[in-house]
Amino acid sequence: MDTNVVIRLTKTALVLFFGFYALLVAFGNLTDFNSNLMFIQHVLSMDTTFEGNSLMYRAITSPTLQFTAYYLIILTEWFIAFACLYGSYRMARHLKSSNTTFHQEKKWGIIGLLVGISLWFFGFQVIGGEWFAMWQSQIWNGLDSAFRLTTYIGIALLALMLKEG
Repeated sequence: MDTNVVIRLTKTALVLFFGFYALLVAFGNLTDFNSNLMFIQHVLSMDTTFEGNSLMYRAITSPTLQFTAYYLIILTEWFIAFACLYGSYRMARHLKSSNTTFHQEKKWGIIGLLVGISLWFFGFQVIGGEWFAMWQSQIWNGLDSAFRLTTYIGIALLALMLKEG
């Protein structure tokens, strides 16, 4: 097998694997809705952060806003799954195409990964971790998971953006 095809196959697999991951996360958030909703509610309400911290004015305690945030997260996860799975399908169909064609077919994978890094870096690490002080919680802290995901996504994005040949 040609090395260029192996490189393309690797890039396709990176997008495919993340698409399946996002699919499982989105499915899990629907099938274990209340457990995952509790996570969002606790992070947004900041009820397990350091007692007496002066950031509590940021807390969102409205159930409507908490549900809305959770639904937006789930919709975003479904979009990431779709974009990455569709992107990997498009890439797989063009493993032996020209460099220009294969590079163009990476578009949906890149979009899916970009939305993924937007959700798990910006959404969970920046907004959840810093704005809602999730880092202060011993119980409802998703920063380690978000870090693992953004590391994977970042590496996959770097690999994907490199042109072949």
